[in-house]
Amino acid sequence: MNKLAEELNSQLKGTVAGRFLSSMGSRFYFPKGIIAQSAEAKKSANTANATIGMAYSRGEPLMLSAIKESMPALSAEQTVAYAPTAGVEQLRKLWQDDILKKNPSLKREKMSLPVVVPGLTSGLSTVAELFLDEGSVIISSDPCWDNYSLIFEERRGAKLRGIPFLDAAGGLDLEAISRAVREESKKGQVRVLLNFPNNPTGYSPTKTEAKALAALFREIAEGGTDVLVICDDAYFGLFYENNIYEESLFSLLSDLHERILAVKIDGPIKEDYVWGLRTGFVSFGSRGLGPEHYNALVTKLMGAIRSSISCVNTPGQYIVIKALEDERTPREKAKYKDLMQKRYNQVKDFIARNPGHPVLTHHPFNSGYFMSFCCQGVSAEALRKELLSRHGIGVISLGEECLRIAYSSLEEESIPSVFRTIYDCALQMKR
Repeated sequence: MNKLAEELNSQLKGTVAGRFLSSMGSRFYFPKGIIAQSAEAKKSANTANATIGMAYSRGEPLMLSAIKESMPALSAEQTVAYAPTAGVEQLRKLWQDDILKKNPSLKREKMSLPVVVPGLTSGLSTVAELFLDEGSVIISSDPCWDNYSLIFEERRGAKLRGIPFLDAAGGLDLEAISRAVREESKKGQVRVLLNFPNNPTGYSPTKTEAKALAALFREIAEGGTDVLVICDDAYFGLFYENNIYEESLFSLLSDLHERILAVKIDGPIKEDYVWGLRTGFVSFGSRGLGPEHYNALVTKLMGAIRSSISCVNTPGQYIVIKALEDERTPREKAKYKDLMQKRYNQVKDFIARNPGHPVLTHHPFNSGYFMSFCCQGVSAEALRKELLSRHGIGVISLGEECLRIAYSSLEEESIPSVFRTIYDCALQMKR
């Protein structure tokens, strides 16, 4: 094993993060090679800097006119230069400030400085590399985002243990979640993936449910079991009911117990409506970790990034910086959330006025981009194909029972007619 990796492992020895490191995670390090030496030279090479493989002229990176004209608000350095492996530091600090503003119970010293990754999918994948080995079990919701299977099972050889997170009463099935967590705890380690607002169901925990989850994890940790909780906060902030816990569960978990390691994966992609910029963040939090531990974890994460995608695209990061610093952004985000709220209200109203469908039973939903139906007596995939081929309506089937509708992409006035067609089509197929 590389000496630098051994040094990082030594720094994490005895912590929950160190115990959760996978065989790959234990091997990660950040080389003191081109990138590290270039960063050092950038600070001190006053005469000439011949370290990095970029082409400069009179202090500015060379840039094609077509690129320059397409990004008039950014400098050449902000457009075509390499970004640091962990991301532009200004963006990392701004995003941390934003996290703390949106999660007032979270303390700065209880989390690492976020690391920039190329989208939340990449964040999930690199975290899986750090903490999951072949055969590792991670609890997730069933149904769940279909890409989880590719990320955790196909890429890492881990096992998703799908648990129906929602019950017939219209909330979290805390009993089923608790049962699965307790069963896994017998192995000495528990790994849980929480995605709220959930994709595909569009559900977020109530205040009471969030506290119950935290209490469960704390009890398991106090019993001597290490707990890893990955918070996939892709749709964070889009809450439509008053009883929802409106902070990330990361806030409750990051300082809860020395045996609990919380990982927050988030970004502006859904929150700030910049899907194609592919800019996300990874943050760590645990009561048992200090600055030196966070530095070691971030360095290992940098090793994962450096060895795969090298760094995140530079202009995307600076565009996000401009959005975060622009005084218009909060007002525009409030306007967009109001638009989403109205679409949500339309869906809720339609379902309330059309109860007792013989095929479609909706999962509880209160947030995010989606809602979904459980199909009984009709295949969700067959219904999807019928809606597309005969009615020109595109929806998503996840397995044979789950039909997901992204009302986020529907105009408010079209929602009643779209849902009426879905209801009628499902009923006709049942007959």
